[in-house]
Amino acid sequence: MIVVSDTTPLIALSVLQRFDLLRQLFGQIHIPRAVYDEAVVSGREVGGAKGEVSAAVWIRIVEVQDRLAVEVLLDELDLGEAETIVLAREIGADWVLMDERKGRRKLAQMEMPKVGTVGILLKAKQIGILSTIRPELEKLRHQGFSISQAVIEAVLRQAGE
Repeated sequence: MIVVSDTTPLIALSVLQRFDLLRQLFGQIHIPRAVYDEAVVSGREVGGAKGEVSAAVWIRIVEVQDRLAVEVLLDELDLGEAETIVLAREIGADWVLMDERKGRRKLAQMEMPKVGTVGILLKAKQIGILSTIRPELEKLRHQGFSISQAVIEAVLRQAGE
């Protein structure tokens, strides 16, 4: 399975101290250079994503080839999101990990499968890696991640919580 990730799921799972869920669920993750730079080099994140991303041998940094496609997407998206989408197309990703609404909308237009942090937590619960996700969702909201109450309620219903 080929998985490409944007920055926010990496940061969110690091904040939750659940970064290893990515390895457990997906094996290897591909990230474009811009995502690596956002998470590690500029290191604006909360939590330990900077160290976790740079130390994870199962995260592969891949240079995006189609710079023109990235430039076109920059009209709507930030650099990390644009490179994530272009890289996913270039390497034929099975899944794109992305939380940002504009990026998810673009992925839907391109008919590319996507899952965000909340979906990753739900999948981990469904296969028995996590016993509960309610505390994780509450912690994300407390840390300032934008998750609507409607989404939380829907996901908790799916999770049987």
